[in-house]
Amino acid sequence: MSKAAAYRPRWWNLAARVALRPVFRALFRAAYRVRLQGLEHVPPRGPYVVVYNHVSIVDPPFILAFWPTHRIETVAAVEVFQRGKGQNVITWLYGALPIYRGQPDRKQLDRLVAVLRSGWPLLLAPEGTRSHVPGMRQGWTGLAYVLDRVGQVPVVPVGVVGSTDEALRRARRGKRPRLEMRVGRPFVLPPLAAWPGPRKQARRYNTDLMLYRVAALLPPEYRGAYAGEPPPALRPYLEDQA
Repeated sequence: MSKAAAYRPRWWNLAARVALRPVFRALFRAAYRVRLQGLEHVPPRGPYVVVYNHVSIVDPPFILAFWPTHRIETVAAVEVFQRGKGQNVITWLYGALPIYRGQPDRKQLDRLVAVLRSGWPLLLAPEGTRSHVPGMRQGWTGLAYVLDRVGQVPVVPVGVVGSTDEALRRARRGKRPRLEMRVGRPFVLPPLAAWPGPRKQARRYNTDLMLYRVAALLPPEYRGAYAGEPPPALRPYLEDQA
């Protein structure tokens, strides 16, 4: 790997994560009835990619607060860095990597490749934006492109239940709704060459394969675009899912 491709987060971002994680854990436990499942599936070291369903602003800080390690990178939409109410400050302190929603450029994708090639785990929502309601949206294929360039990197599916905007309003009123993180078993995507058709279609297959794995961890009302039977081409790759 060339020196230009190397990646390492800034030391003060790592220090901020260590300081912020117990604070956010306490806040989440005070506001919600937190339930964690499947943390034993988390690989002991990187690189790997964590993919999750993205309902609201609650999802990324919830996952990151309770993930077994602070040494995991994540992305945030460019506009998040411009928001007030402290959201931009927290995102900056964590060291999230800015990305344009739904249309990442080559430079941004190269950075994600560098993160994984340098041995760091990466947290990313293939849906690209919040759905605001439980139903999942069809995912963008940028991550499939990144993973094809990196090679055999494990993918860890995560389902988040209870992070809706309505649940957040109830939490703010002291109702303490349930908030769950369900971690599935890691898997490795097939190479793009394993799929029939053009590479664009192969990236769609791998993207949908990741999100069907996430959907399998969720209640039916959360699955949205991934609620039905997967296409026949995907089924052999889903037979062992949790």
